[in-house]
Amino acid sequence: MKLYIIRHGNTYCNEKKLYCGREDVSLSEGGILNLRDLKEKFYYPLSEVYFTSGAKRANETLKILFNNVHFESIKDFGEYDFGDFELKSYEELRRNDKYIKWILDEDGRISCPNGESRIDFNNRVKERFIKFLNDLQERNVENVCLVTHGGVIVSILSEFLNEKNSSFYDLQPSCGQGYELEISFYEENVEVSIKNKIPMKR
Repeated sequence: MKLYIIRHGNTYCNEKKLYCGREDVSLSEGGILNLRDLKEKFYYPLSEVYFTSGAKRANETLKILFNNVHFESIKDFGEYDFGDFELKSYEELRRNDKYIKWILDEDGRISCPNGESRIDFNNRVKERFIKFLNDLQERNVENVCLVTHGGVIVSILSEFLNEKNSSFYDLQPSCGQGYELEISFYEENVEVSIKNKIPMKR
């Protein structure tokens, strides 16, 4: 199975470096223009079926890149829930004791206040990704497109990529970009390989 996984376009939160997970913001004007420019210069492969996280920024990205294709939303592929840190910058939070404890937490067990821990987030994405692939297998789908979020993409790669990387955040794509992934099934296990970057050269 091929999975084309794409990060949504830029929002004002990306541009201002604000934490944005559950907040349902739209693409910025610059984000829209950037997606249109990428679509004009490069190639986004077509799929049999399309999915998004259901967030406005993901839905809007899909529409710009693939016009009015039918798609399904999967809310469990939503971005990390930053809780009380949502829509705040590092500069606003850097003296906040709870924030400091959260960013220094190496085990990923500390949650953002009223949000998720890294373990909670990764477990949510992992469980839904396995179900997602199993459902697609039952439907005999050979290629699929998912427009989601940077954190979700990193979470999937860190769990399932066949070649382990010391820093998976190096693999986080820029907004409007992503990867062509090859999904292999081995009995109860799933393995992911990166085949190409998206968008592709024409």
